[in-house]
Amino acid sequence: MTNSILDNVSLPAQKEIEVALRGQRELATVLSTKLETQIISIQDANDETHQIELPTSALTLLMKVLGELAEGNAVQVVPVHAELTTQEAANILNVSRPHMVKLLEEGKLPYHKTGRHRRVLFADLMRYKAQRESESNHAMQELADLSQELGFY
Repeated sequence: MTNSILDNVSLPAQKEIEVALRGQRELATVLSTKLETQIISIQDANDETHQIELPTSALTLLMKVLGELAEGNAVQVVPVHAELTTQEAANILNVSRPHMVKLLEEGKLPYHKTGRHRRVLFADLMRYKAQRESESNHAMQELADLSQELGFY
């Protein structure tokens, strides 16, 4: 069995949450989005300082990761072009694998086959998830408007 893209995800410990919060705040104060790259310094186990040039986009992503960790959330970076199994896709949507297969077979989500196995692109799954959330929010707003119109509070 191959390793899943979404394996080994664990919630951060309390110390990690605290460090992530401080790190996010400090990074936010010095990050300049006007530059394409920025140089950061890192100290190794021998107290030697190393300067590393990184793309600003990577530091911005790091700031978002630190924000999620600071809220106690597990974080995993998944390449946009990653291919997910039906089980991985189902886990992200919080649905059963058979329901996920049904969505694919009904054409609600594009997929391709690798041998006998269906694969879903992460980017396609995220588009579907965003569309589903948007439709859900729209329906909830319509219900709220209708209940207010009818005098239900």
